Amino acid sequence: MAASRNLFSLFHRHRVIPVEYLGPPSSALFSTQIVGDTPILVRDFIHKALYDPNVGYFSQKSASVGVLDSSIKFNRFEGRKAYMKHLDKIYKQSDVSWFTPVELFKPWYAHGIAESILRTTNLSVPLKIYEIGGGSGTCAKGILDYIKLNAPTRVYDNISYTSVEISSSLAAKQIQTVGEVESHLSKFRVEHRDATDRNGWGDVNEQPCWVIMLEVLDNLPHDLIYSENQTSPWMEVWVERKQGEKLSELYRPIEDSLIKSCIEILDMPDATAGGSRVSSAMKNIWAKVFPKPRWCWLPTGCMKLLQVLHGALPKMSLIASDFSYLPDVKIPGERAPLVSTKKDGSSSDYNSYLDAKGDADIFFPTDFFLLEQMDHYCSGWMKQQKDDEPLKRGKKRRTLSLDTAAFMEEFGLPTKTRTKDGYNPLLDDFKNTKVYLSVPTHNVK
Repeated sequence: MAASRNLFSLFHRHRVIPVEYLGPPSSALFSTQIVGDTPILVRDFIHKALYDPNVGYFSQKSASVGVLDSSIKFNRFEGRKAYMKHLDKIYKQSDVSWFTPVELFKPWYAHGIAESILRTTNLSVPLKIYEIGGGSGTCAKGILDYIKLNAPTRVYDNISYTSVEISSSLAAKQIQTVGEVESHLSKFRVEHRDATDRNGWGDVNEQPCWVIMLEVLDNLPHDLIYSENQTSPWMEVWVERKQGEKLSELYRPIEDSLIKSCIEILDMPDATAGGSRVSSAMKNIWAKVFPKPRWCWLPTGCMKLLQVLHGALPKMSLIASDFSYLPDVKIPGERAPLVSTKKDGSSSDYNSYLDAKGDADIFFPTDFFLLEQMDHYCSGWMKQQKDDEPLKRGKKRRTLSLDTAAFMEEFGLPTKTRTKDGYNPLLDDFKNTKVYLSVPTHNVK
């Protein structure tokens, strides 16, 4: 726990915009222009706060995603103390906000991803890979390097690697990174678009393919639902602008389809329904005597993305990695986010997501069990199970969630990220991260 929290502070306390990247404060950036005269759902507020081309956090911070000049030679360090000292040094020298794990552990992290793909895929058909949110292109280059060196020549010759990137500056950086190996360029392309927009994917593609999402789920917008006490029904939360610059929450009956779908998957019964009259009466008494408001964050952005991917690429295989929990979260509610900013060179966390107006990162833990359920739901299998008799149909997908350490021990080369005394930051410091694998199966009658 202590190691992962220390590394968390190194990675995600740096996942913020240094002041120099922001330029002088403007009324557009630090204002409530994110919310107009009409209330918006919480997920729309978060999407604007992160991705708005004018005031969004990621529109401002693309230059702060770090790229190492060379790979870290872990076997030169005596142990953890020496590694942490080096890590602090490269952060100060590079003057960037954060390095992704795939960057810090290059090329070994990407090689582990590539090996898992090669072991799982059908190599008799051309290998097609999509990466969503490819950052600086380090993962793409590492995968292409590995396949060129370790797969049959025909696999590399026929591979197609497409990066779907919402940031124009990062899209350009990816081409530069991958282009360091000239032969990769004919197999790699970047599509500058939002992966959650179904129109960008074109017609349904029935060919097998892989979709990679590394540290993408944590920044996908979420919705928030609220209940006044233990027996009150859940309400969907909207954000509205009051007089001047003040933002506040507005509660409405649940009508949004994505919120309804998440609630259905979570099997959250209405708080006022079900149970005996006696138990319901006791709950009502308890709620009146000890009223306790409830908040619940729903990964509706992930739900939307999975709906789009399953609709456009029904035979896709999926690999996603992200944080399974986050420490020191101040914001209430299950699956609540950390909202972190940097001012005057020091990091701080906000107590409310409403304080994030383009100057802060908003990132969520991933509920990997819920991710699996959403995956099955969006593939159509869960609905079929409800429509048909139990056990009549097999699952459409085979899924597996692994701790990062277990994944890398199976598919990677952990000896490459180990120090002299046996300490291994890739295995030892990522206790709060997991990898999710999902592949289609023919076990459907």
